[in-house]
Amino acid sequence: MAIYSQFPHFRHSLVVVMAAVLGLVATTAAQAQGILVVETEGFRLPRPPIIIWPPIPPHPPVPPPRPVPPPPAISYAVDSLEVNGRISNRVAQVEVSQTFVNTGSRTLEASFVFPLPYDGAIDRMTLLVDGKEIPARLLKADEARRHYEEIVRRNRDPALLEWVGTGMFKTSVFPIPPGQKRTVSLRYTQLCRQSDGMVDFLFPLSTAKYTSKPLDRLSIRLNLREDEPIKNVYSPTQEVEVKRLDENTVTVTYSARDIVPMSDFRLMYDVAPGPVAAKLISYKSLDEKDGFFLLLATPQIAEDHTKPLPKTVIFVLDRSGSMSGKKIEQLREAMRFVINNLREGDLFNIIAYDSDVETFRPELQRYNDKTRQQALAFVEGLVAGGSTNIDAALRTALAQLQDESRPNYVVFMTDGLPTTGVTSEMQIVENARKANTVRARIFCFGVGYDVNSRLLDKLARSSRGYTEYVRPDENLEDRISRFYRRIEAPVLTDVEVEFNFDDSESVAPVYRLSPQPPFDLFAGEQLAMVGRYRRSGAAQLVLRGKMGDQTKTFKFPVEFTARAGDESKAFVEKLWAVRRVGDILDEIDLHGKNQELIDELTQLALKHGILTPYTSFFADENVPLHELTEARRQASIRLDALQATEGIAGFAQRAFKGRIQSATSPEAATRELRSFGGYGAAGAPGQAGLAAAAPAPLRDADREIAQATAGQTVRYVGNRVFYRRQGQWIDSTLTPEQQKSPRRIKQLSDEYFELLRKYGRQIAPYVVFDEPVLLNIEGQAYLIEP
Repeated sequence: MAIYSQFPHFRHSLVVVMAAVLGLVATTAAQAQGILVVETEGFRLPRPPIIIWPPIPPHPPVPPPRPVPPPPAISYAVDSLEVNGRISNRVAQVEVSQTFVNTGSRTLEASFVFPLPYDGAIDRMTLLVDGKEIPARLLKADEARRHYEEIVRRNRDPALLEWVGTGMFKTSVFPIPPGQKRTVSLRYTQLCRQSDGMVDFLFPLSTAKYTSKPLDRLSIRLNLREDEPIKNVYSPTQEVEVKRLDENTVTVTYSARDIVPMSDFRLMYDVAPGPVAAKLISYKSLDEKDGFFLLLATPQIAEDHTKPLPKTVIFVLDRSGSMSGKKIEQLREAMRFVINNLREGDLFNIIAYDSDVETFRPELQRYNDKTRQQALAFVEGLVAGGSTNIDAALRTALAQLQDESRPNYVVFMTDGLPTTGVTSEMQIVENARKANTVRARIFCFGVGYDVNSRLLDKLARSSRGYTEYVRPDENLEDRISRFYRRIEAPVLTDVEVEFNFDDSESVAPVYRLSPQPPFDLFAGEQLAMVGRYRRSGAAQLVLRGKMGDQTKTFKFPVEFTARAGDESKAFVEKLWAVRRVGDILDEIDLHGKNQELIDELTQLALKHGILTPYTSFFADENVPLHELTEARRQASIRLDALQATEGIAGFAQRAFKGRIQSATSPEAATRELRSFGGYGAAGAPGQAGLAAAAPAPLRDADREIAQATAGQTVRYVGNRVFYRRQGQWIDSTLTPEQQKSPRRIKQLSDEYFELLRKYGRQIAPYVVFDEPVLLNIEGQAYLIEP
């Protein structure tokens, strides 16, 4: 993985992490696809090396070249992994192909171990090595535990204990000569669990992290087929591509190259008739009074014969002088796509602006073949030149919208600052607010680094829209086309959400929602709303919105769990925390700093390891974890960077903020947190050297994020965050008081194994560190030392 960034306020070193690059991905009990256990005393499962290049500033002298060391005697790598599955009526038929390569200098005598995803839920398992079936045993959880412990005691490597509590499928020993590959094929049938009314499929993936180098190729493909319509499809662990072939058939794919998988693969889906389906997943942590929830809602797929809800859309296009050349050509191409994909019954118009404002037609046009041809001709005639009159263009567009019963959208595109007419940021926003009498949503496109990014965010926020930022090296046509495909078919608009309990208690049962209603639901798109809840138990979810000029109401039974500590759903808290950080940054950006928000930001960052450039000081080993006064001061200083409204710094910060606000899974949130600022590097000519102008605190952020990304100072294991301090790893859920009197346990001692037997999978992923770890187990601190 390479992270690039060069811009005035933030710059990450290029970091290549060929290791346990540990993300904010919440996993269920850690399990694995398959691992090789070498029958040699003292053998440790391989780990990929960590390489950071260039070195974290200040750069040490470059050492002279040295001879490449010989390969270790015993080592292997996972070369590739391919998973294909079919799921119907909760039954999954899975085929796995995994290739191992002997990277050592001696022949490996190894057995293949497959920790079972769900104990007792697997049937008809067949295993082949290079196409030949070999003998294997299926071990229940208790017998598998004894086997895991036996291997760990013999090899003095605690890694396998991560899977204590699961069953095991283990082959007999087979040889792999040096430099040779062996392909292990596995076929099995699995009965998927039912969780919160959803089919819950888990494929054990995470032990592929035990490899001497990253996987060259990882591919997962699942075909879902059900008798009833498939609605919500969600993965809390990976960013999957969901392709709906029809309402009963869905294909889900995930692929990656040069990857070290750190989480299992998990997919959840439900089936339901009707125009909208909704499911609620709730979670309560042991250390929080209130719970967390994720609401998924998906409208049905529009059939070919179904008439979509008509909408009104006005395109406001920048044709100022800075749009000349490639940008205006891409804009024309994007508008050709949009115009050709408007629907019968839609109303539309096009407004082009520079110093002056020109409209395609004086009033809204009904879409038909004639107006389509005329609009295409108008777009072909767009020529770049002149200044940028943003205020007049927006007021002209909004004045044409008169019918509040229809979905109304304004797509506003600019690549520059307001340079003529009204140029005050506050006045432009206020004028747009007053002109927007039908509560149209304004979607903004900021193209390039010269835009006033805060102005665009304010316009979008005030109208319940959002902003997309397009880098100079990105294809504008592709971004606008993808955006339009999302909004082309609204199903339910101005959707409000209610949770009703049987009694009439006045305290609101839910709060801190993201996104905040009202919102629109579009065909083919899935809502993922997170929030907090105060009350547990059965409730009725009410979704109320408009279909044209009619109000429609949909009701669903839901359950807010009262049981704390179900780690299979802890991803909900992680996702809420990242979204909440995005919302806090948005509040501070648009309305200024206040101490309450800064306090909440630092507390969330500490507990969940959310290392934005404003909170990355927690990755510094010299920063005490619980001295929050200094942390708040540091965060306040770094938040001053949000004063940049234009240029690469303004662009990057607001693009980053928007992406984490809209992240739909912990995996997506992790990617956005790591990729902050990838806006000024290889694709931005002339930006080299700008980092020298960055303020000192943000140069510190550069160093801290690089170290944390490499897993040197912060690690994310399962659902917890660990910080390295004074040579040991500290569980972020421990209070300073709990840390004062830990129980000390020697790793691999009898007491250590007894602790593991007592708590099993609840603590298994956290007791396999190679260094001392201070761990929270039911409110008691344990110091586990190698």
